[in-house]
Amino acid sequence: MLRLKRLAVFCVFAICVITAVSFWALGQSGAPASGALPPPRAEAKLETSSAGLTTAVNITRNADAEWLILAAAQTGIPARALRAYVGAASAANHSAPTCGIGWNTVAAVGFVESHHGAYGGGNLNAAGQASGPIVGPSLDGNGFAAIADTDAGVLDGDARWDRAVGPMQFIPSTWDLAGRDGNGDGEADPFNIDDAALSAAGYLCAHGRDLTAANGWTEAIYSYNQSDSYVDQVRDQATFYAEKTGTTG
Repeated sequence: MLRLKRLAVFCVFAICVITAVSFWALGQSGAPASGALPPPRAEAKLETSSAGLTTAVNITRNADAEWLILAAAQTGIPARALRAYVGAASAANHSAPTCGIGWNTVAAVGFVESHHGAYGGGNLNAAGQASGPIVGPSLDGNGFAAIADTDAGVLDGDARWDRAVGPMQFIPSTWDLAGRDGNGDGEADPFNIDDAALSAAGYLCAHGRDLTAANGWTEAIYSYNQSDSYVDQVRDQATFYAEKTGTTG
């Protein structure tokens, strides 16, 4: 009888341990992977004069023209998009000095989300406007999260379900909270690369994140898209851009 009692106690203990480990594993599967280093920050040379369009509502200078042409050729990023990414990162760091976001991280998100505004065969004009509407698939729960319409179809043309819009692929409800005017024209437009890039950089830097730290960078990208493979893709692309153009550390 004593042996049976001991066996029963052991079985209960084993079940508790297995259950605890299982819940821990499930919890980890829904959390961003930590420990992987953030990509190095790419540096940009800024112009010394204030001539020309200044992005991010006159907070930052444009990228130096010669640097912009060279970096665009090195990375394959359209010069108009690259200028927006540089301005967005500089403005975000101006607003949140502890963030430490690099333009290459903003650019990597732009590449993964829309190939810098080229999704569907489009491009960006001189004003940074997408040549055609960049609208993602319907978020109807079929392969994607189910998100019912939040903007009456104003931004995405869908009055039943939400769709991500613009070169940085913002969901309308998120844009309503995070959308910012990046070119100083008085309007926050998700289809304009200056506005979209500045909004993305601000969103990534939110909540006091430090993107120079592994956990901070990973948490920021995971907040943009809750997928470990997405985080890895953005990290690889941002690292590629840094390697091609030079880094700050």
